[in-house]
Amino acid sequence: MKRRTFLKTTLGTGSTLLLGSYSPSKAIAAPSERIRLGVIGLGSRGFNLIDDFLREPNAEIVAICDVDRFHYRDRPWGKGKTFGREPARKYITKHAARKKKSGIHSGPDVYKDFRDICSRSDIDAMVVATPDHWHALCTLQGLKNGKDIYCEKPITHLFREGQLVYQEVEKQKAVFQTGSQQRSMREFQMAVNLVRNGHLGKIQKFEVGLPPGYEKPMGSTDIIIPRKDLDYNFWCGPSEVLPLMQARFHRWWRGHRAYGGGVLMDWIGHHNDIAHWALGVDLSGPTSVKAVNWIYPNTEIYNTPFQYEILTEYPGGITGSISSKNKQGLKIIGDEGWVYVRRGKFEASDARWLAKDFKTGSLNVQASPGHARNFLDCVKSRKACIAPAENAHRSITPGHLGYVSAQVGRSLKWDPKQEIIINDEQANRILNKVKYRQFRDNS
Repeated sequence: MKRRTFLKTTLGTGSTLLLGSYSPSKAIAAPSERIRLGVIGLGSRGFNLIDDFLREPNAEIVAICDVDRFHYRDRPWGKGKTFGREPARKYITKHAARKKKSGIHSGPDVYKDFRDICSRSDIDAMVVATPDHWHALCTLQGLKNGKDIYCEKPITHLFREGQLVYQEVEKQKAVFQTGSQQRSMREFQMAVNLVRNGHLGKIQKFEVGLPPGYEKPMGSTDIIIPRKDLDYNFWCGPSEVLPLMQARFHRWWRGHRAYGGGVLMDWIGHHNDIAHWALGVDLSGPTSVKAVNWIYPNTEIYNTPFQYEILTEYPGGITGSISSKNKQGLKIIGDEGWVYVRRGKFEASDARWLAKDFKTGSLNVQASPGHARNFLDCVKSRKACIAPAENAHRSITPGHLGYVSAQVGRSLKWDPKQEIIINDEQANRILNKVKYRQFRDNS
C-alpha cells in the first residue's frame, strides 16, 4: 500500500486509529420530510435492519457501505442468501422500484468507506450494523458529523468506547437507538411493568440465561487469501489482523476478543438489559461482579468462553446470575412471585398476570410502535429513544467487568456512579484499555 496523508480519529484515550485519505462525497440535497438513512454493515443483521426501515413510509435508504462486495456469510460459497454491497444495492433498488412513488430515491449510493456516509450533509441518520469492533468508530464519526445513530448491540466492543459514545451523544444532542429490540416487544415490557408496579414484592434475585459460546471452530480453519472484492485489512480496522478463515469471519468473528466479546457480549445487551430496565438500574449498575466457572474452548481459533457465569450484587440486597447454564431468557424473583420472559414466551407465578388485558398499574414504560419506528419518531421529535446509549452501555457493563474479573481471578467492587473498580488499579487499567492498530486503507 502506498504512503498517503492520514486522517487521525482520536478517542481521547491516548489511542488513535489511522486511515488513508479519502475524498468526501458532495451533498446531494437538503433533507426532505423523509428521513434519509445510510446503512453501514451489510451482513445478515444489516439486511434485517434494511427490511425494518424499508417498511417505514418516511424512511429512505440513500446510501450503503460495506468492505465486502458479495458473500454468503458462513455458508459454502454459492449456497443460500447473498450479502454485501452488491446484493444490498439490488435489494433496495428493487424495493424502490416497486414503490413507484414520485420523489422516492431510485436506489442507494454504494461505498466501501463509512466516512463517505458520515460526510454527507444530506443524510440525517446512520444505521451501524458492523461487527462489534467497528461500532464505536463508526458511531463517533457519525455523531461528530451531526448524524443521529441507530447502532446494533452491544453498543461498543470496549468499555471505554461505550462511555465516549454516550458522552458524545449527549454533547451533540443526538438521537440514539441501540439495537436491543426486546425493549420494543410486548412480553418484555409486560415483565418490566409487573416488576416496577410491585407485583413480585421485594425483588430478591434475577437469572439471565444466555446461549453458550463456541466450543469448537464453527467452520473451516483453513487460512485463505482475501478475495479481490473484500478489503480484509479495512474489515480488521482498529483490531489486529488475524489470519483470514471461515471459522473466524462472517458470523463467527465474535469468538475472538479482537473483534467481539463472544456469545456473552452478543446476548447480554438483550436479557440483562431487560433486567436492568425492570429493576430501575439502567443508569447505574451493580456494586459487585465476579466471574465464576468460565470454560474456554480447546482451540486457538477463539479466546472467549463457551461456558460462563457472572455473579452480581445490586443495592437493596438483589443478586444476579448471568450464565450460559441458566434457562435462556430472564427470570426475576421476588418474595411474592416471579416472572420469566424470553422472545415469544411469558410465564409468571400468578396466572392473572398473563392475561392481555391485565392492568399492571401506573408505573409503566411507554409502549413502543416498533424499534425502527421508535427511532424514526424520535429523530423527528428529538425525544429519547426507548434504548438510549447510556442505558445500553450500562446494561453490558457487567459483561465487561466479568472479563476483567476472569482475567485477574477475583471479585470486583464496582462504583456505578463514578464507573470505576474500587481499590483495584490493575483491574481498572484492564477495563479502560483501548489499543488501536495503526493501518492504512486501500483507497
